[in-house]
Amino acid sequence: MPMISHTELNYLVYRYLAASGFEHTAFNFKNEADINKITSFDGSQIPQDALITLVQKGLESLEMEVNNVNDKDMDVEEDDFTFIPALDLITKDVDELRQMIVDQKKQKVSNEPSEETQSMGKDSGEPSMETLSKGKEKVVEDKRRVDRPKTKVKFNLDDNLSFAGAKTKKICNPTAAQPFEVHSSNVLIMEGHSNVVGICAWSPAGLRLATGSADHTARIWAIADWTNSKSLENRIGSVRVLKHDRGRPDKQRKDVTSVAWNLDGTLLATSSMDGLARIWDTTGDLISTFSKHRGSIRSIKWNKKEDYLLTASNDKSTIVWDVLTGAVKQQFKFHSRPVLDIDWRNNRTFASSSGDGMIYVCKIGEDQPIRAFPGHTGEVNHVKWDPAGAVLASCSGDSTVKIWSMKQGKCIHDFTDHAQDIFSIKWSPTGPATDNPNKPLVLASASYDTTVKLWDVERGRLLHSLDHHRDRVLSLSFSPNGEYLATGSLDKFMHIWSVKDGRLIKRYASNGGIFDISWHYSGEKIAWVTNTNQAFLMDFVMS
Repeated sequence: MPMISHTELNYLVYRYLAASGFEHTAFNFKNEADINKITSFDGSQIPQDALITLVQKGLESLEMEVNNVNDKDMDVEEDDFTFIPALDLITKDVDELRQMIVDQKKQKVSNEPSEETQSMGKDSGEPSMETLSKGKEKVVEDKRRVDRPKTKVKFNLDDNLSFAGAKTKKICNPTAAQPFEVHSSNVLIMEGHSNVVGICAWSPAGLRLATGSADHTARIWAIADWTNSKSLENRIGSVRVLKHDRGRPDKQRKDVTSVAWNLDGTLLATSSMDGLARIWDTTGDLISTFSKHRGSIRSIKWNKKEDYLLTASNDKSTIVWDVLTGAVKQQFKFHSRPVLDIDWRNNRTFASSSGDGMIYVCKIGEDQPIRAFPGHTGEVNHVKWDPAGAVLASCSGDSTVKIWSMKQGKCIHDFTDHAQDIFSIKWSPTGPATDNPNKPLVLASASYDTTVKLWDVERGRLLHSLDHHRDRVLSLSFSPNGEYLATGSLDKFMHIWSVKDGRLIKRYASNGGIFDISWHYSGEKIAWVTNTNQAFLMDFVMS
């Protein structure tokens, strides 16, 4: 009789836990069972549902053995096997199961009702349909999990299943190998903030990371290149703390809401809930302060020439600032609710989105929007121009992603596959006007429905739905070559996906919900920040 070793069984259990969504349990079991040390077989060749298949085949084999009897006194039929309780199938041997069936049939014959008792209905002693149904439910605990007509045991892994009472989701790629779990020794945890860290951004030059927090500070972390170092202590060169409550000792909240580097990484712009925009140098010195807004600033962006800064505020307006003089170049007051996001199309034209559901495209020097895009029925959380500036993508609380054509002045694609609010969108750094012109352009969207979706905007279709997260997904970042996508969720997991096939290839379990994620321009480092006041950093080798 073929035997299965403890090592092989452990691997099957690990695969089952991971495929069923028990990610933390799978991670711990993998370490305790030394799954990584298994060399006797190629785990990538084993299907994720192998444990279920093994159990199913075992039950079928057991049934065949129970049915295979020559003793005429033991009249065993196929249907008899169906109603044996699951626990008995596991704990009793073949002879005991046969005897159970015989005893069960004798009991049934002795209780067979006469014509008189048949007319008595419920008093006859015959089990009612309700009783039989309850007996069946003891064997089939969850109809969605196990479908067992007659003697066959079927497990439908394509549906949302319920294993041992735990809801699981569809596996993104059932035939693919399990993603590599990033070990904690390969991740640098940076501490210093005293409140939630909501944003992060790599400098476009060197190894500096900017973070912004609800503790009224931004920080510039100078990261040492640890390519040949295994020491955690030497990975942070220096930390500059940018205090936003300096000079304003009132009780007004000064949470840092946005950070943006200029193109050569020499200046950092920050926005805050106190309504001020600020520019700092890399030593942490405050260079300029911009004051005009009468509400919190939600977002801040440099134009490419770096002569203007653009800010979006809860006061329902956007302002273009002259960086050299600190003066207001132009204020735009078209929205009827707080402005949630902004994005430059070129050096003089930008788009803004708002809680009023509207998108406006404005140009410096123009008194009215040059385009107005109505259509969303909820707040428009983000707007992003494609790399060539030809189309604008938007995402909304109405669960849709829309693509707007500047040339046609209308929505050309309306993607409705998400089930809940869409919080973030990002274009891949591929296609026309990028460093990867021969690769197709892709749009990613992150939603409260726990999924990330990849869109082929040129053809107006869904490429992949990335379904491994278990809570709201808030952040997205493409690798510089456009081949990978990093995502962060409130489920505490940072995931790295293959854009080409939608496969999950790496993941790391943080100790808090992830608010933002940023990929270094070299492609070799990824940073993310969490609601546990921490920033995280790991290396990544692009293929």
